[in-house]
This record gives sequence, structure tokens and C-alpha cells, in this order.
Amino acid sequence: MKKRLLPLSISALLLGSVGSAMAAEENVTAWRLFVADHDKPVVNVIDALDGDKLTSFDLKGPAALYRSESGATVYAVQGSAGTVSMIGSGISFHDHGDHADIDIDEPKLLKTQLTGGKPGHFVERQGKVAQWFDGERYTMVYSEAAALDDVNDAKRVFVSAPHHGVAVPYDNHAVVSVPNPEDASKRPIGARVISLDSKTVGDNVACPGLHGSAGSGDTYALSCETGLLLITQKGDTPEIRHLPYSSTLPKGSVSTLIGGKGMQYFIGNYGPDRIVLIDPTEGQSFRLVQLPTRRVHFAVDPVRPKFAYVFTEDGKLNQVDVLKGEITKSVRVTEPYSMDGHWNDPRPRIAVAADNIYITDPLKSKIHVLNAVDLKETSAITVQGQPFNIVAVGGSGKVHEHGHSHDHQH
Repeated sequence: MKKRLLPLSISALLLGSVGSAMAAEENVTAWRLFVADHDKPVVNVIDALDGDKLTSFDLKGPAALYRSESGATVYAVQGSAGTVSMIGSGISFHDHGDHADIDIDEPKLLKTQLTGGKPGHFVERQGKVAQWFDGERYTMVYSEAAALDDVNDAKRVFVSAPHHGVAVPYDNHAVVSVPNPEDASKRPIGARVISLDSKTVGDNVACPGLHGSAGSGDTYALSCETGLLLITQKGDTPEIRHLPYSSTLPKGSVSTLIGGKGMQYFIGNYGPDRIVLIDPTEGQSFRLVQLPTRRVHFAVDPVRPKFAYVFTEDGKLNQVDVLKGEITKSVRVTEPYSMDGHWNDPRPRIAVAADNIYITDPLKSKIHVLNAVDLKETSAITVQGQPFNIVAVGGSGKVHEHGHSHDHQH
């Protein structure tokens, strides 16, 4: 049953029993889960605090989900349908220095939509998005603010050939992958800086077997067979440097990356049953962590930044202390999910919201809710179908009855 939401500015007025001064400075916490089904073209929106379903959105195909840095937008990349849909989360924040205001409205499917051949990697930096299309000779660069206003300002930035690559957006440039000149169906061989007018700036930087990307702090990383490319922008133009793998690492490479929040670090896969912790500022940048079984999914904790979580095929959630470089807790959450079979079989995914960890269990049609401190399961949310990809949006802020207007920004 759909849960009707009132815009919080109205809800606050209905409290009645509190004085106007309290209503003007009410502290509010709100978190929402956006959950895509594995097989069906639908995204369910769930109140993370009470487990109630708020609404659902019908799409054109099953979706990979990404949230913007602001949390105001959720992006549904439907590779099989050649479509990227955008959902206004209904939760936005406004920084006033000594406090942040929160606006809460109903989530909605935005009018802006991208179409193209095989949409793939999604990257957002500081409100600017680069959406890659494996089947096109271009990436689309656009702004979150325009999408929230139902304006499509997407600009095509052209690359040399269609390939399975990635683009990282900056103010006036993008860093794009360079396809293999002999066979574009193979992994890219490097990266280059181009202007948003599709003009190359500087030389190509080698990155054989490029696959995997993530941002942390002011740095964006691309993983290669030889190490990582680290991208920063101090002036007008992004700069790229190569960080080679440590000679102490066994033979291998990273092909999937996630980036830390609150602390600058990266975590990558290093074979099926190990991860590598990467500190780009240290002399010994790489530390291996052995997993009990093969990795299914991993995620960082944005609230407790020294922790990350790895779900392994034995059905366990493993808490990794990034500072210590070791697994500190492991708990069984689901039945085993073997990594044998197709890479895209329905398997659990992780999201963190406030003091809870949410783990989808697609074969049981539920989401497990764990306390992030002791990793004990506190509840489960039933979801029709096969809940698969999941992102969390929310936080805490003040609600003002009057005195602040946010209509001009997002």
C-alpha cells in the first residue's frame, strides 16, 4: 500500500501541540531506500526507518542504481533497455554553515531521461554527471541541478570508438578511457583528458586493462593491470598520475573499486577471495585482506568511516577495519550465495543508512536490517520479487516553518 507523504513544511504545521519557536527549529531525520528488482523493470522506495513502502516506479528495464553525492537524485541505469532514468529522492539538504536544513517531499520520477546504446558506467563529481554508453562514440555530461528542474542539459562528448569504458567529469573537461586500437571489444589501454568540446588535452596515460573506478575525497581512481591512475584537479585541468602496485603484492590486479567516505582510501578486489586496501597518500599504499570465501559485494560506511563491509558467498557480512587492515567482525545473514554461475545472477547487495546496514536477499524477497554497531539483525523488510540493487539516501537536518527559502537551489 502506498504511504502518503506530506511535504515536511506542511507536516510541521500540523504538530499543533508544540510552540511556534520549536516548530521553526525542529530537528528531523529521514532515510529512504531505493531498491531495484533483479528481473523486473521496477524501483521500490522504502522508508528506511520504519520499513514502509512509500511508492514504486516502473522503468523500461532492470536497473543498476546510483545516488548523487547530494542525495537529491537517484539514477537508474537500464543497460538492456538503453535508458537512464532519474528519480528525485525527495530528500535534500541546504548548508547554512552552523546547521543544515532538510527538505522532505515525495519521491518522483523526473522528466529528464537519457537514451543510447548500452548505458554503462556512471560517474558524478560535484554535481556534474558523466554517463557512459558502451555502444556509442560519446559519453553524456550533464548537471544534477538541471535534471532536478526537469531540464535536459546533456552534452555529447565524443571518444574515438565505442567501447566498455568510463568518463570522469570535471568543470570544463572529462577524463575518458582510451579504447584498444586493435580491438575495441577488449579492455581499454589508457586514459586521456579531453575538453567538453571533445578536444584532446595533453598525452594519453597508459592504463592497460582499465576497468574499475571510484572517487574518494579530491581524488578519482581508475584501476589498471599495472596499478591505479589517480586523477585530481588543482587548477583548470585535471591531472593524472600512475600509482604502481607494490612489489610486495602477489601477482594480480584490481578490476572493481569503491571509495572511502570521511577518510581518503580505496578498496579493490584482488582475486575472488581477497581485497586490497589502498591509501594513495602512503608510501606503502597497498594492504591485502584475506576473505573467508569469495566476495559477493562490498560497501563503505559513510557514518563510521574507518569501517567497510564485505558480503561473502557463505552468507556472511564481514566488517573490515580499514585502519587496522583486518576483518574485525563476521556474522551470518543469509543462506549461501555461490559465486559460481552467471556474474549477474541475483545475489545480495549492501547499503548503509545512519546506524543500520541493509542487505538485500533476492532469493528470499527480503532486506535484512542489521545494527551497524554490533551487526545484530534487528528486523527484515519484505519486498515483492527479487530485491537486488540498493542505495540509501537521507540524513538529519532542521526544518524551518518560515524564514528560509530553498527554491533557487538543490
